[in-house]
Amino acid sequence: MQRRCDRNRKRSKRRAIYCPVHGCYLDSVSQKYPLFADRPGQLQQRGVGRQAALLLVGTKTAISLQGEWLEAFWCQQCQKTKWYHIKKRDSTGYDVSVASPELWQQAMGVIDPEGNPTVSEFTRRHARMVGTKTSRDFGFVN
Repeated sequence: MQRRCDRNRKRSKRRAIYCPVHGCYLDSVSQKYPLFADRPGQLQQRGVGRQAALLLVGTKTAISLQGEWLEAFWCQQCQKTKWYHIKKRDSTGYDVSVASPELWQQAMGVIDPEGNPTVSEFTRRHARMVGTKTSRDFGFVN
């Protein structure tokens, strides 16, 4: 006979995402950033044939990669937050690896850590300044 508490457990369970170094449970500290492919080679790495990859990229600008994303996690053993590339396996769990710089170029909704390349260094520096002493850079003549 099943106990009542076993029957009524409809709540979802925690995602089984574990630290690749220590094997401890990872706590998520960010949202998921989905990945996309915009070059045929990126699709070929994921098992799509060359012709199909060329056709997909030719007809669409970017293809969403289902079941893959970037997410930041806190490791209790490391006492650090790290960004990981997560791949969802069918129903058995997740493949976890440290996010490479190339993957950041494939993520949707991520702000480039280098900043907008069309913005000048002067503008970038002044955006970081706080206070009213910013007029010194303009070189006013009295």
